[in-house]
Amino acid sequence: MATENVANAAAHSGPTQGEYIVHHLTHLNSTGEAQKSIVDFSVLNLDSFIFSTALGILAVALLAFVAQRATAGVPGRLQSAIEVLVQMVADQAKGIIHDAKSRLFVAPLALTVFVWIFFLNAMDLLPLDLFPKIWSTYYEASGHDPHHAFLRIVPSADLNITLAMALGVLIVCLYYNIKIKGIGGWVHELFAAPFGSHPVLAPINFLMQMIEFAAKTISHGMRLFGNMYAGELVFMLIALMGAAWAGTHSLSGGLLFAGHVIAGSIWAIFHILIITLQAFIFMMLTLVYVGQAHESH
Repeated sequence: MATENVANAAAHSGPTQGEYIVHHLTHLNSTGEAQKSIVDFSVLNLDSFIFSTALGILAVALLAFVAQRATAGVPGRLQSAIEVLVQMVADQAKGIIHDAKSRLFVAPLALTVFVWIFFLNAMDLLPLDLFPKIWSTYYEASGHDPHHAFLRIVPSADLNITLAMALGVLIVCLYYNIKIKGIGGWVHELFAAPFGSHPVLAPINFLMQMIEFAAKTISHGMRLFGNMYAGELVFMLIALMGAAWAGTHSLSGGLLFAGHVIAGSIWAIFHILIITLQAFIFMMLTLVYVGQAHESH
């Protein structure tokens, strides 16, 4: 009886610190079960897919809204901010990609990538338990166990998403390699660079080219994922610190929410720089990799 009372008290007090973090690092996926690894291409993370799609539509809609309502007179604050952003991206693209015709596609692509990733990263600024709590309440009201109501709202902290975006950049690079150099010229480059066109060196050249493509793509996606995943963990630790500061050992009450909102707001001010910088780095690497596709070795 005493053991049963202790178990009931523990269940009532909410999850432990470890359980709290593990629960918040688990995706809502197509299997309905806890994710076994950080990356699993056999499983669709529904939360990442839904949030990234919705934010992508929002990014395009925002840019289209400003473009349609742009005026030649004194611009509003939103138009001014977008104009500064567009000019910045155009200047970076002009300095890296010297083909004016290619820039007509690549510059808008880079702009969209920057705004989209900024929106994905900015989800980290929302209160950690806000959306999960709403989802958990709905899940429980639907007759399901709320302990299985998994939800992560930062798509860029999902390696599946960031690697997919990096793979998209790789496809663009392959397209421009073939477009600029021709299929024959690009195949020749695969076997002739970087060590020369001697037949003996052809297999080594090809292997080096494949390693370069793979390394650039994986590091492109891993860099964004690593920084945002770490940021998400920091906010979780701040939430636990907020609970301690609020004087509660329960990780399921309102004091936890209030405590981590107050404590997290301080870190969020600094984190704004991080989410902007990561969007900028991903955009710049996109321009650099596409620019390299225009160059001949």
